[in-house]
Amino acid sequence: MDRAQKEAVVGELGQIFQDSGVVVVAHYTGLTVAEMTDFRSRMREAGGSVRVAKNRLAKIALEGTPSASVASLLEGQTVLAYSEDPVTAAKVVRDYAKDNEKLVVLGGAMGEEALDVAGVNRVAAMPSRDELLAQIAGILGAPASNLASALGAPASNIASILSTIEEKAA
Repeated sequence: MDRAQKEAVVGELGQIFQDSGVVVVAHYTGLTVAEMTDFRSRMREAGGSVRVAKNRLAKIALEGTPSASVASLLEGQTVLAYSEDPVTAAKVVRDYAKDNEKLVVLGGAMGEEALDVAGVNRVAAMPSRDELLAQIAGILGAPASNLASALGAPASNIASILSTIEEKAA
């Protein structure tokens, strides 16, 4: 890799560290190509990405970014999982690490907040942005639904009573 390619990689990694809601660092020693491909596809389906880069270049890219605390984790064969949604990458990495012990979570960063393994697990336990929006929509829609049911109930009861009287008369 020549100097221009290294500068391009550092620029790309810097953008990742700057724009991502969460960055999770893990060791992937022993993962087969098929397992890594599966991990990448799971992350892509969830809306995140996976990046393997030289630790030295990643440390250079981390300088001056909110995720700079991750630099101490970059030792050995490391993989970076990241996503704009602060929960997505942490969930996918946690779930994949449960299925495959070769992927070992080291920690990560959420903005300027450094995360240890327990911190990554706590972030992964949080609801995602889409789940939160669905919960809010349900909460906002519940009163209207209850009101519609309450307004429709008397008419429904009258219809039921009339139907019963009609059946007895017949």
